[in-house]
Amino acid sequence: MSEETIRVRLNGEDRDIAPGMTVRELLESLELRPELVVVERNREILTRDRYPEVPVHAGDVLELVHFVGGG
Repeated sequence: MSEETIRVRLNGEDRDIAPGMTVRELLESLELRPELVVVERNREILTRDRYPEVPVHAGDVLELVHFVGGG
């Protein structure tokens, strides 16, 4: 981990990300569409309207569930 990153736990794996990101920015950096993802942050499910305002901090535990269509 460098000084330009923070470490979070994302879907069970440690990951280094840029500091200062919001949940929405994190999803976009992962090329995920925020409207198709449910985010649990530190055991709290976030509503989608909060994604742009909720910061991601070092040590956060995030679980992302991505919905895909099919049939």
